[in-house]
Amino acid sequence: MPDISLLIELSQFYQVSISEIIDGERKSEKMKQETKDTVIKIAEYNINKIHIERMKIISIFFIIFGVFIMISALSIFPNESSWGCIYAIFGGIILTVGIYFGVKSVLLKRSSRILSVVGCIITLFAIFTVLDYIAVTQFQLIPRFSYEKSYGENIVEYKTLFYTVIQKNPRTANESISIAK
Repeated sequence: MPDISLLIELSQFYQVSISEIIDGERKSEKMKQETKDTVIKIAEYNINKIHIERMKIISIFFIIFGVFIMISALSIFPNESSWGCIYAIFGGIILTVGIYFGVKSVLLKRSSRILSVVGCIITLFAIFTVLDYIAVTQFQLIPRFSYEKSYGENIVEYKTLFYTVIQKNPRTANESISIAK
């Protein structure tokens, strides 16, 4: 076995790799190609793994940010303002995007990912509807998520998808809120 300092000179003189000198045999071209293919696959796997980790971080960021916007919108804006509804829906959209990115690396089928997003949208709709109904029935507040508001003599009518709320004598001491249907 030659001295280590001579290995580089020997490999250059005989045009072989240092590993071939140490192993004592010449590697075939097929073996070199297989090694190269293996190294490429390992590199691609590492790149995919890094991409999946980034998608998870982005997903968590979107989910937290969406929930933050929804909670902020529902707690900052009064029920009379439509901005609370608008920002809550905007936060729900951001949350849904975050969930899509989160399930993208886990669920390989596109139909499964779309189904999870639709499930998220339905769940958010149900949560908003139930919270709105509780606010009307338990706390005597007007609904946030009404699609139509009509004014009458000392009466304001708010229509939602499932019920109608009547606000009598708005902004007075005798104000009352009731569900009409």
